[in-house]
Amino acid sequence: MAEHYFTEKPSSERSIKEITIDIRGIPFTFRTDRGVFSRGKIDRGTKLLIEAMNLDGVKKVLDLGCGYGPIGIVAARLSPKSEVVMVDVNERACELARENVRLNRLTNAKVLSGNGFEPVRGMRFDLILCNPPIRAGKSVVFPLITEAREFLEPRGCLLVVARTKQGSKSILKHMSEVFDVAREIEKGGGYRVMEGSASGGGLC
Repeated sequence: MAEHYFTEKPSSERSIKEITIDIRGIPFTFRTDRGVFSRGKIDRGTKLLIEAMNLDGVKKVLDLGCGYGPIGIVAARLSPKSEVVMVDVNERACELARENVRLNRLTNAKVLSGNGFEPVRGMRFDLILCNPPIRAGKSVVFPLITEAREFLEPRGCLLVVARTKQGSKSILKHMSEVFDVAREIEKGGGYRVMEGSASGGGLC
């Protein structure tokens, strides 16, 4: 059976690869490996989420399921006064994300290993960013969305990206059950970015 990128301890043979890409007009370098999500390139969903995220007024960011780190690392570079926390269950992904934080010379981002929100218990964020593990199914993805609300500041926002044909409508529906405001804010390349926030408007 093929090993999923949300495996805690990938057993696939190591094969480090380095990719360089311009994102929002800034060059970034990332080291990737087998056993992590989208190792060969930054996937279209991640790119769309990065393009859609608004960091104005944001002081604390969570990249939930960070993989090798592109979302959190771009957020940290674009908002140098923010504190960015990156979390993943995949220990190999976390190792790469830490290396990529150093490689991109960032001092305002840190990486924590663990499942879901466990590593950030007691913390609150202005912005939670998530490209969820759709292949893990709704039984994994929906609880992350539900739990996100308790980790947000009163005016905080959750941004989730998903394929249009792989559950974006059901995710948006679930977000509308969890948050006072749930809406689609961006679409393109077969993906949609959705925002959940409290009534009265969020920072997003």
